[in-house]
Amino acid sequence: MRVRLLAVGTRMPAWVNEGVEEYRKRLPRDFALEIEEIAPGQRGKNADVARAVSLEAQRIRERLRGDEITVALEVHGKPWSTEQLARQAEDWRLAGRDVALLVGGPDGLAPALSAGADQRWSLSPLTLPHPLVRVMLAEQLYRAWTLLVGHPYHR
Repeated sequence: MRVRLLAVGTRMPAWVNEGVEEYRKRLPRDFALEIEEIAPGQRGKNADVARAVSLEAQRIRERLRGDEITVALEVHGKPWSTEQLARQAEDWRLAGRDVALLVGGPDGLAPALSAGADQRWSLSPLTLPHPLVRVMLAEQLYRAWTLLVGHPYHR
């Protein structure tokens, strides 16, 4: 199973790339995490935010593969504990499909994109900075994998 993180935003700080890479290299090939950066829509003083969000949604849709399980990450999604994430990951693996985790830009995901996702997941009721979300996701996926295989990391 491959997990692809389709995240709006480019040019992350070095600490983000280093943090994500630390957990990516720990994951086995059958639980690989890939990061695909999506260019954000233009924002500025007089920018049309709805248009920017729509453009980001279009760019995400262009990267989706038809056979993936799509999971929209958003504040109003369902919160999962680490144990619940591990069960979700096992369900995804048993389904024999890859997974696409969708992270929107500063104004979130387009409502239609979120509504069309197979699942909606909330990392926290807090609004989190997107660079931090990448590191948190990588670590939590690694932690979920360690639970599935009985590795002592989770203790």
